[in-house]
Amino acid sequence: MAIPTSRAKEKGEIRIDREICIGCGDCVEVCKDFSLEIRDGKAALSDNPAFGCIGCGHCMAICPTGAIRIYGRTISPEDLFDLPPAASASDYGQLLSLLRRRRSIREFSERAVEPEIIEKILNAAVTSPMGLPPSDVNVLILDGREKTRQFAVDFCEFLGRMRWFVSSWFLTLMRPFWGKSNDEMFRGFVKPMFDIFIGQMKKGVNVVTYDAPLAMYFYGSPFTDPADPIVAATTAMYAAESLGLGTCMLGSVHPLIQNGRGARKFRENHGIKYASREGVIVIFGYPSVEYRKGIRRTFASTTFMN
Repeated sequence: MAIPTSRAKEKGEIRIDREICIGCGDCVEVCKDFSLEIRDGKAALSDNPAFGCIGCGHCMAICPTGAIRIYGRTISPEDLFDLPPAASASDYGQLLSLLRRRRSIREFSERAVEPEIIEKILNAAVTSPMGLPPSDVNVLILDGREKTRQFAVDFCEFLGRMRWFVSSWFLTLMRPFWGKSNDEMFRGFVKPMFDIFIGQMKKGVNVVTYDAPLAMYFYGSPFTDPADPIVAATTAMYAAESLGLGTCMLGSVHPLIQNGRGARKFRENHGIKYASREGVIVIFGYPSVEYRKGIRRTFASTTFMN
């Protein structure tokens, strides 16, 4: 039995070169599928794996002699690379400085985001941890102000056709089914958002994607761990910050293009392959403003278990 994704239905194939295996057991320790065991002093395939090799590559990456190779589920030995030395990594202070410097930017200069910068952002984002390999995150890239504006125009037209969704009669009808908090969110945020997006776009003002020179929509497939697109988008956002770009996450588009024939048509028109439980748009560009202060944030709660 193999765990399915949109990219792989079969389990990975584990090949072991017993001639160079030294029986250290590192591969057994890191394989959480229980696909490996030590038998007669050498690594061997287990008779009782949990699901079958998921292609994480941990065993292949930790083996000191190269005795293990994984094939399938989009992975092969050719995907291995030497880890950068620890001394080349950012320390905590440098990382915290990067995180603290980032603010949500919606005001951008006319400068386009260069193709090589886009490539660097994607190279960073693809390293994001995932719930299950191979990654089922998809990325729609809108490279250019014209593309991000047209996407916003199309979205506002789509919203205009579904205004009933935030009408008073529909919200009153749905309140007993989706509860008080959802009712408050729809009346206090979603309904005004419809009015603002559509109304401002009629005036020629784009407050959906802010005419950003670059936008990326991270979304999943029916198989995707819901956290995966959000993690990848976050990695991309901080990578862009390190490259001198301003960024902003936009969460308002994704939920509204998931259900119904109109949403399916919108996705098809924009090359979006799947409806997805979670997803988010990140906009990028060179900032036209400069913040001088940061703002301290807090969690709703932090609880240590006794």
